[in-house]
Amino acid sequence: MSQNNKEVFLTQEGLEKLKQELEFLRTQKRQEVAQRLKEAIAQGDLSENSEYDAAKEEQAFVESRIITLENMIHNAKIIDGMNQDKNVVNVGSKVTIQEQPDGDQETYTIVGSAESDPSSFKISNESPIGNELIGKRVGEVVNVSTPSGTIQFKIVKID
Repeated sequence: MSQNNKEVFLTQEGLEKLKQELEFLRTQKRQEVAQRLKEAIAQGDLSENSEYDAAKEEQAFVESRIITLENMIHNAKIIDGMNQDKNVVNVGSKVTIQEQPDGDQETYTIVGSAESDPSSFKISNESPIGNELIGKRVGEVVNVSTPSGTIQFKIVKID
């Protein structure tokens, strides 16, 4: 499966955020960048015009992001926690883990990479911890490789 056809796991809320960002880029941001380009061109000599160069770079970024968002939305797979086995960690699961042997407990929601936000305790199913947790059950211990060595986590609870 090519990168453009890769399934993107999203909550309904995450999908709506991507759609909102896409709409903003298509309507407002494109117009803003076009106006900046128009103003930069009006200044004359484009070979030494930093405003023009910056606007062209921003235009390229905006168009690239639009394509990325369109692909993500097209390939979105909505996470529906209601129809999942609550005994097994899956995308959409809220998992409480404890670092072994006697670390603190932390609760994470396993999300698709597009919604990953570790500071909000949302980790990607493709992250080292998320990947190891997928398919596991309460009581199981997973080994996660980190730059500083392997860490063990015990699954305490799945919601």
